[in-house]
Parts: sequence; C-alpha cells; structure tokens
Amino acid sequence: MSSRRKTLGLALSPEQAAQWQQLKSRWQALGERERTVAQLGAAALGLLLLWSVAVQPALRTVRAAPGQLSQLDAQLQQMQRLAQEARELREQPAVPAAQSLQALKAASEHLGPAARLSISGERAVLSLNGVGSEALQAWLGEVRSAARARPVEATLQRGPQGFSGSIVLALGAPA
Repeated sequence: MSSRRKTLGLALSPEQAAQWQQLKSRWQALGERERTVAQLGAAALGLLLLWSVAVQPALRTVRAAPGQLSQLDAQLQQMQRLAQEARELREQPAVPAAQSLQALKAASEHLGPAARLSISGERAVLSLNGVGSEALQAWLGEVRSAARARPVEATLQRGPQGFSGSIVLALGAPA
C-alpha cells in the first residue's frame, strides 16, 4: 500500500498513517450490513451536498431568469424610448429667446399662485409651494418642448399639499 500512496502523490505523516490504519481496521471490523448502511449514508450525504452546492443554486437561477429577462427587456425598451425622445428634442430647431421666455412664463402661469418664476440671464428659477405632481409633470413637459429649457437643478420636497422647493432651468440652446 505504501508504494500505491507514493504513486498517487499522497505523503502521509506517521500520525496520519496510524490514523488511516486505525480507520481501516474499524471499517474491516464492521459487518457487511453496517458497511452497506455507512456507504448508503455517505452516498446520501454526498447527494445532499451536491444538491445544495451545485444543483439547487443553478436551478434557482434558471427559474428566475425568465422574469429577470422580461424586466430587463422592459427597462431596455424604456431606455430606448427615452434615448429616442432625447434625439428628437436635440433635432428640434432652436427657439428664439423671446419666444422661449414667453412659453416659460405661460407654462408657469398654469401652476397658479403656488409657483413663482424668476429669470436671471440664462437661468430661470421656479419656486414652488404645494404644487401637485400632475401639474408639475405637465409643466416640465411644456417647458421642455415649448421653451426648450433644461432643468439643471431641483430641490423638491413632497408634502401633504404637493411639492415645495425650487427648480433651476437653463435657457437657450444646449451647449
């Protein structure tokens, strides 16, 4: 047996060799029935280990993949729609400054007394106090398409009456 261990590349210390011999003698002392039960137990333990380490995680991944793929496809489609919208907005002709300011003021007046617009050079600041989300969303769409203004900074807080805070817009053609 010593030559076999050397050919397999096993180098056992004297203590390990003694433990191996002790284990081997215990195994041989067992009856055929006990050895069969021990082998079946080891095989069951091996199968359980194989299941929990290799098969179950892979199976879980395979089962979750279709849902994740559909979610990623939906995100991709949304990103493609947004990219297309951005391309379309970039391709639109520039709006004259006077027309842009007029469109910005008209859109802001639709928000009523809850919004105050101040314009300073190439920047406009809209201060909000209790504006609803639908009204704010409509205002942003109108400002983006009609006035060609780009939001560059927003400090908003949602309260019981709606959004409060400020939105800073860059006026004029994109750089």
